[in-house]
Amino acid sequence: MTATASTTAPDPVRPSVPPGVRVGPLVALLVGSAFVVILNETIMGVALPELMREFDVPASSAQWLTTAFLLTMAVVIPVTGWLLRRFTLRQVFLAAMVSFSIGTAVAGMAPTFAVLVLARVVQAVGTALMMPLLMTTILTVVAPERRGRMMGTISIVISVAPAVGPTISGLVLDQLSWRWMFWLVLPIALLSLGLGALWVRNIGEPVRSSLDVASVVLSALAFGGLVYGLSSIGESASGHSPVPPWLPLVVGATALAGFVVRQLRLQDRALLDLRTFASRTFSVAALLIAVSMMALFGTLILLPIYLQSVLGLSTLETGLVLLPGGLVMGLLAPVVGRLFDRVGPRPLIAPGAAVTSAALWLMTSFDQTTAQGPVVAVHVLLSVGLALMFTPLLTSALGSLPPQLYSHGSATVSTLQQVAGAAGTALFVTVLTRQQVSGQEAGASLVQATADGVHTAFTYGGVISAVAVLVALAVRHQRTDA
Repeated sequence: MTATASTTAPDPVRPSVPPGVRVGPLVALLVGSAFVVILNETIMGVALPELMREFDVPASSAQWLTTAFLLTMAVVIPVTGWLLRRFTLRQVFLAAMVSFSIGTAVAGMAPTFAVLVLARVVQAVGTALMMPLLMTTILTVVAPERRGRMMGTISIVISVAPAVGPTISGLVLDQLSWRWMFWLVLPIALLSLGLGALWVRNIGEPVRSSLDVASVVLSALAFGGLVYGLSSIGESASGHSPVPPWLPLVVGATALAGFVVRQLRLQDRALLDLRTFASRTFSVAALLIAVSMMALFGTLILLPIYLQSVLGLSTLETGLVLLPGGLVMGLLAPVVGRLFDRVGPRPLIAPGAAVTSAALWLMTSFDQTTAQGPVVAVHVLLSVGLALMFTPLLTSALGSLPPQLYSHGSATVSTLQQVAGAAGTALFVTVLTRQQVSGQEAGASLVQATADGVHTAFTYGGVISAVAVLVALAVRHQRTDA
């Protein structure tokens, strides 16, 4: 790949790449590093039963390995807009990979459950920094007419990494202990860190600006409260939540209102500049990204439960059933990116929303007698629909912003993904759990009650996805180079 920018008279819209910066290796390194760190967001789910036995902790405690990761992401990501302006690309990348590598090493050696949770928090700090860093860098160094292709690559990271996490953990756990999920990742993380020290150069000059502490506190309470509250709804439905979910949700919603008011008042000094939502294209795309992430994460949590608890598959078999969908999404992402560069977002997003909705409605037919083949086929169909949506939505949302808002737009989209992912997980798990409880109280077996819960949860998902189809029709093409 070659830089398309002029290095003598940079245009405010066209990318300006400093001399000595090799765009191809830089982007490849950032994409590979982001894939590795984001993979860890969902890799622990399949390992929870083994960890519960080894550390002698209940399910409500074991869930903190995922909840703590999501909470940390939700707290750190909103700050990345300021970090990416205040510090250089090289500084932020090295900080992200050092944090992730330390967390991975500590997790692999963790002698107690508490240490393992702490290690996951340190990992999550690196993960939270990496995704906005990748998106902002792509927007800065890649010409607008090639952004669809590059955002297709980013879509692999955002959608495929979480999707294949359960598959990889299932394969590892079938032969090795859970600690190998970290030992196998650590050399890759250290390689990325070493290559980053050699290849990553600064792009643009950091801007000295003060950090608004009040905004940081409000942000942490807002997004942390919302993610924790949403994550604990499912536990509450089964009677295991240590805190009533409404409490963190109320705190989070109240803090969010205060955060929004303060950001609008601060304008150029805002921690997260909300003027990104002045772009209609950004607002519509952000809404659809949120709905897509709800569908993706809700399905990622529900399908393994269905496959293991209803169909009786092992963790390895479950991972293999989910693998084709993840591979299809990864293969389609670059293709969709190239199509976006030719035809724009609407011809891709509207059909993608329709296919996603159709797949979720088909999943409502899953029961105790469903064979593995139809499950694989419908999951692949869902992956096709999401692949058609992710790349155009990301490119449209961020490409509609002026360059000075790239870092804020990246941080906003990444924050929305975390909150929406938690919301999707909470919705699907809560509906499933409540249906299980009511079904067993009515005399149904656990397997039948779980199958009924899966049906009801996917029905909710189908309704939400139908709304997304209507919203997709409002997508318009807006480019900053127009």
